[in-house]
Amino acid sequence: MDSRQGRYRWIGGLILAQLICGILVNFFLTAPLFGTPGFLVNGAQHFQQIGFAVLVGLVTGMLTLAVAITLYPLAKPQWPTLTRWFVVLSVISFTVSVMENISLMSLVSYSEAYTTASPEQQPLYELFKTVVASTRNWTHYIGLMLSGTMLFFLYLLLFRSRMIPRLLAVFGMLAVSAQLVAVAMPLFGLAIVFALIAPLALSQLMLALWILMKGLTLKSGQ
Repeated sequence: MDSRQGRYRWIGGLILAQLICGILVNFFLTAPLFGTPGFLVNGAQHFQQIGFAVLVGLVTGMLTLAVAITLYPLAKPQWPTLTRWFVVLSVISFTVSVMENISLMSLVSYSEAYTTASPEQQPLYELFKTVVASTRNWTHYIGLMLSGTMLFFLYLLLFRSRMIPRLLAVFGMLAVSAQLVAVAMPLFGLAIVFALIAPLALSQLMLALWILMKGLTLKSGQ
């Protein structure tokens, strides 16, 4: 196995680690914060777990950057525009991810302030809890839309360059499109249909495993 092939496998490992971390954060680590009776009470009770979730979330964002940085010199010679867009969107997505994690810790701090407040002060915290929660929620949805757009450019780049089978790349673009529709629903007052998100997880898993097993196909000279 030459050094380039090793790099291909590294990209697959990064994508797989990113998928695992994303599922861990969104469906397990942060779940107690938003369960009954809500973040106002739960935040202070689960502050260590949420703090760990933030660290894992930041690692997930850095994994995204690592994929972009690793792929950049491989794809740029043949597809400079698509590659630059992918890198730029990766940076923007990571930046929004940092903002989301800051807002997540703000919920915990708000909860701690609420639990230590006097009974006379607590109704004031309850009055503004929706505003505080909305800041995090909208940052989360916008972040998901940006990361989805970034992934669309990744699959488009892989499709155009034929680095992976085109059928896999097409499935990825369709899965991303479904995810974008799902996370855009709150903008129109609709609930997210989680069934539309599931294909993207499958697509990312298939992509990671393909690269780990087969590598990426590059044209001669790349």
